[in-house]
Amino acid sequence: MRIVQLANFYGPKSGGLRTALHHLGTGYAQLGHEVVLVVPGPHHADEELPGGVRRITLPALKIPYTGGYRVADPWHVKTLMEHLRPDRLEVSDRLTLRGMGAWATERDIPNVVISHERLDRLLQFVLPATPAERAADWANRRMAASYDTVVCTTGFAREEFDRIGASNVTQVPLGVDLATFTPSRHSADLRQDLLQGKEKLLIHCGRLSPEKHVERSVDTLAELHEQGHSTRLVIAGDGPRRSFLEKRATGLPVTFLGFVKSRLDVASLLASADLSLAPGPHETFGLAALEALASGTPVVVSQSSALKEIVQPSCGAAVSDDAPAFASAAQRLLTSGSREAARARAEEYPWHAAVDGMLTALKVP
Repeated sequence: MRIVQLANFYGPKSGGLRTALHHLGTGYAQLGHEVVLVVPGPHHADEELPGGVRRITLPALKIPYTGGYRVADPWHVKTLMEHLRPDRLEVSDRLTLRGMGAWATERDIPNVVISHERLDRLLQFVLPATPAERAADWANRRMAASYDTVVCTTGFAREEFDRIGASNVTQVPLGVDLATFTPSRHSADLRQDLLQGKEKLLIHCGRLSPEKHVERSVDTLAELHEQGHSTRLVIAGDGPRRSFLEKRATGLPVTFLGFVKSRLDVASLLASADLSLAPGPHETFGLAALEALASGTPVVVSQSSALKEIVQPSCGAAVSDDAPAFASAAQRLLTSGSREAARARAEEYPWHAAVDGMLTALKVP
């Protein structure tokens, strides 16, 4: 069966969407399906990825101030789809590719859209809360009506669809790469190099963009530093807020590593840290936090995000969106957080379960 995955806003180097698509596609291919991933990029390309997924890149314009994200023109996408003739269609873009649901339905192709973000939360960057919610409700009604099934990864992600009474919503949690992210990646030498004389190592992994609120991780370190705790924060990632964050961290024991290309290197960073911080309040799943748990590293997360559904007191804390709350939780977990419990929680999210759930949503026999 030919399964086509469509996505815009596909990270040029990394990102949760990119990770999810690759793992889902590889899982479909391992079960014997033909998988084609269609994404935007700087120029046309047609290649086979490790895992047996064919990736077609459509030339697309770069979106300013997003750190490299691109959006393919829907007309070119539809033209390609007529050529590919998919048996199933999976769309990971609820905005610019929304019309692909109707396109597939007209051709009797079972289809799903994965809601990777909360539209009402995104709109609150430009609108007050009430108008943002109303606008999101209007757009979500139209989108839900355009697809056979809307897939949400957490209860938090589906809240905005439950609010409008959408009846074609299903919940499929994503997974984590339990082989790559494992406590066995711990490196005593790397840890000592990163600590630079401090006693405890905190890490923040992810894109340095406004919606991630990385400044809260910096401010958490500042709180701990002011209280006399011997801690260092390492920030792995890059993005449009890096310059701002570097200025905010002036005089503090904070190290900016920039983008870390190797997933194995990221895994070693996470496994060698004492605690991971995930302050983004809009995360609808939180792969980076789950990768930390898989590495045996407890996490402190925003209780405004979906991560409150994943962390447990033995290996994490979901707290209010302010640095004192994050610092207080960090102090507790640095003394009582269980690395074994962190790994055990992550093991409840294998990728094969996500693949099975998505194939059910796609009505694949």
